[in-house]
Amino acid sequence: MSSDCRIGPESLAAYLDHLERADRAGAVALAQGLLAEGCSVADVLVDLVAVAQREIGRRWLTGSWSVAQEHAATHVSELVVDALGAAVGPSRRGHVVVACVEGEWHALAARIVSEVVRAAGWRVTFLGASVPARHLVSYLHQTGPDAVLLSCVQPNRLVRAARMVEASRTAGVPVLAGGPGFGPEGRWATAIGAAAWGASARDAVRLLSGPLSAGAHTGSPPPPPDDAYVAVLHRRRDLVRLALSVVDPPEETAEDVASGLAHLVDALVAAVRVDDDQLLLDFVRWQGEALTARGGRGVLDDVLAALERALTEHPRVVERLRTARAAVALA
Repeated sequence: MSSDCRIGPESLAAYLDHLERADRAGAVALAQGLLAEGCSVADVLVDLVAVAQREIGRRWLTGSWSVAQEHAATHVSELVVDALGAAVGPSRRGHVVVACVEGEWHALAARIVSEVVRAAGWRVTFLGASVPARHLVSYLHQTGPDAVLLSCVQPNRLVRAARMVEASRTAGVPVLAGGPGFGPEGRWATAIGAAAWGASARDAVRLLSGPLSAGAHTGSPPPPPDDAYVAVLHRRRDLVRLALSVVDPPEETAEDVASGLAHLVDALVAAVRVDDDQLLLDFVRWQGEALTARGGRGVLDDVLAALERALTEHPRVVERLRTARAAVALA
């Protein structure tokens, strides 16, 4: 934090209160007041807005907030990011592109990174949520930025992140990864070819300020251990249908359940892609917690068992599913 900045529990509690009431004016006024007291844009966005957003996610996960409440609160924080971004001066450094992994619609974290990096003097182009790899590579060829900052919040999007990293490297642009989707301490970021990983917007600024050789982080990315993940990916639609038949949800929730099951299959594919059981284990534990809060945890083992039976020709995949089922049984 800046030496004159004091963002304590009281400020966080007040900000969360504004979010809970969807009080746009109050949230913006609180954030701007902290700037006037000596906090930097990075201080407010990283130590207030981002922290509050994690709390919002926790409330949704535990069922204490509805999707509607989460969306309303996130929209207020987006307006706060806009208001603080208006206080940032002109760029004096290079050009970076910020994008969310295709299929990733949680864009607030990437927005925060964009404004913090812009406040550090960079010219920033924010491409938004869910950017297809083919569109990203086309844009990189047109603009030739110094780096791509790639945001991934959910690890089940990791295979798509790998495609975007490969596209960027092919275009001659190194990638800095960010977000929990790349694993604890970013353990899966370099496995798919990213130059580095940062835990926060401040880390993005630090990494951009250091040496970032395009030659060392472009071209073909590291190859996966084998192509088993491709075989599972090709069967994704059928596997989701199979899992949905096991759950047999009521019609009014079938679409949401199918989406959750697709995420589970994607997490399995990603775990095989980076050769790490922990990815699937963490995702299953997270999904189990969400299901428990909504009264549906009991189906998770049945779904994993059905996937195991359907994929017997891939021993490495089956072993991962068995490990995940054991974790569910112990939870």
